[in-house]
Amino acid sequence: MQIFRGFHYGGIAPACALTIGNFDGVHRGHQAMLALLHSEAQHRGVPSCVMTFEPHPRDYFAQATGRKEIAPARIGTLRDKLTELARCGADQIIVLPFRESLAAKSAESFIQDVLVAGLGVRYVLVGDDFRFGARRSGDYAMLAAAGNAQGFDVARMNSYEVVMPQAAGNDAERRSLRVSSSAVREALSQGRMLDAAWLLGRPYSISGHVVRGRRLGRELGFRTINLRFSHWKPAASGIFVVEVHGLADRPVAGVANLGVRPSLDPDDVNGGRVLLETHCLDWPATLGPEGGYGKIVRVELLHKLHDELKYDSLDALKTGIARDCDDARAWLAAGHAQTRRQTTRDRI
Repeated sequence: MQIFRGFHYGGIAPACALTIGNFDGVHRGHQAMLALLHSEAQHRGVPSCVMTFEPHPRDYFAQATGRKEIAPARIGTLRDKLTELARCGADQIIVLPFRESLAAKSAESFIQDVLVAGLGVRYVLVGDDFRFGARRSGDYAMLAAAGNAQGFDVARMNSYEVVMPQAAGNDAERRSLRVSSSAVREALSQGRMLDAAWLLGRPYSISGHVVRGRRLGRELGFRTINLRFSHWKPAASGIFVVEVHGLADRPVAGVANLGVRPSLDPDDVNGGRVLLETHCLDWPATLGPEGGYGKIVRVELLHKLHDELKYDSLDALKTGIARDCDDARAWLAAGHAQTRRQTTRDRI
């Protein structure tokens, strides 16, 4: 897989089969679309290409208009999105910086400058609600007409639905659900981790380099490994039972806090940024006391214990962490099923 920031660098194939979207979470609907794209690319003898945006267009407009509330909660980091897109078989990924120039580009210019001149598209696959160009003026009909005129094929994929498992809901309305990033965000915000895993096709996880914190955890007797979440508004927050991958040969069970740590000074070493702090219930002895720093790990959030709490003192915080560890061990000891990736990949 090749990753490009923009399409003005060398190395991009002169022709491709392309899909376009934000792909936040790379959920099962996205996976089905990418499977279809892969098949169409093979049929045409060209690489499959995914175009995505960073920041999210709604993040850009939230900042540009001073309306922070319109930015969507972020499911995954850019690292996790690229990892999952690669897992889905994308040959090339184009990450377009969403700036004023792109926001102002007309739909016609986007087709000519980006799709035709920039990427040499032979096939374009979009979702059923796809819009593009300044003021979202472009739609599927415009794209299809341009394809007819300029010699590339255009297709759209209808909504992808899954039947939710019985354990995920109690009423008939929730049994069949349209898979979308919005549905994943809702499940995560409500702490419905099994629902989120079912929609994603895998347990919800966050990955990254282990960074240094203020080392308060070891003072309290609960050493943590810390990952920064590179967006100010994560879709999930709170205290979770987790598994850490990448520290040892086997996953390491733990309890984690995802959020802004309201009990601590907002001016601490992490600058008030969103952090995933994980205490491993059994620290791998082979790592030594400093072994986690710099490692790339993936933390799967399996079960939500509760929302973040603000403790009045460090003693109260220590007591709260101990209680969370006990609750995590109890949940794990009960043998709760952990939802793994349902299939190697959805196929069309």
